[in-house]
Amino acid sequence: MTAPVRFPRFFVTSPAPCPYLPGRSERKVFTELKGPHADSLNDALGRIGFRRSQTVAYRPSCIDCNACVSVRVVASEFRASRTQKRTMDAHADLVATVCRPWSTSEQFELLQRYLSARHPEGGMTTMDEVDFADMVEHTPVTSYVIEYREPSRDGVVPGRLIGACLTDRQCDGLSMIYSFYDPESERQGLGNYIILDHVRRAVDMGLGYVYLGYWVEGSARMQYKVRYRPMERLGRAGWERIEAVEHDRLIAAAVANPHRDEGTTGPKDGMPAVTKG
Repeated sequence: MTAPVRFPRFFVTSPAPCPYLPGRSERKVFTELKGPHADSLNDALGRIGFRRSQTVAYRPSCIDCNACVSVRVVASEFRASRTQKRTMDAHADLVATVCRPWSTSEQFELLQRYLSARHPEGGMTTMDEVDFADMVEHTPVTSYVIEYREPSRDGVVPGRLIGACLTDRQCDGLSMIYSFYDPESERQGLGNYIILDHVRRAVDMGLGYVYLGYWVEGSARMQYKVRYRPMERLGRAGWERIEAVEHDRLIAAAVANPHRDEGTTGPKDGMPAVTKG
């Protein structure tokens, strides 16, 4: 006799200041991911807009605001723009390696440099190496770290680590949980390249989508996400394609108002800030 699958219990956080839109507050609904069905639950929740942080799946549940919108790139239909093609060509020599979800000091040092430059006042800047290990290794689902390195100088010693992404493998796509890169690298567009590489990987794996998390219209540092097309967003009726005319408008606005994240506050992409117990 098959044991019944227990419906997950959901909880709601207390309101807190919104990290994206000044003067607003945010609230999250969350549940625990655990047990033999964690992958299936994560897949199901991912399709309705949840994101994973360690052993928790969460999504915004704000009382008077629905500005946070889940978005995903339709990888199977993606066509790179001229700028994106140049980005892929510029970084074609990078060596990407899929690693098990096990943290390293090299990854942590890179994350610290990234946070100091891009999110200097965000909650994650208080992370120590143990916190980082928890972020990477405490995963009940299929996940890995993709490392991006410069070419080896001697063919033996691995090249310098300049980018990394904690990624979940879902049944219909890749979910980019958290990416970071060398903010002082002479290479331009590393963050965009990591997304483009995930789109390519999804296609190679026969997966339909790359989940980019939440997009917030009106928050300048989130506008880079709309540059990938075709793209779908999650609404009340489910996932819907962003129409070409509207997508053109959103991309034009993102290009006209570039933002590099300096001086911004709050955790990246809605990821709960690290708290010290």
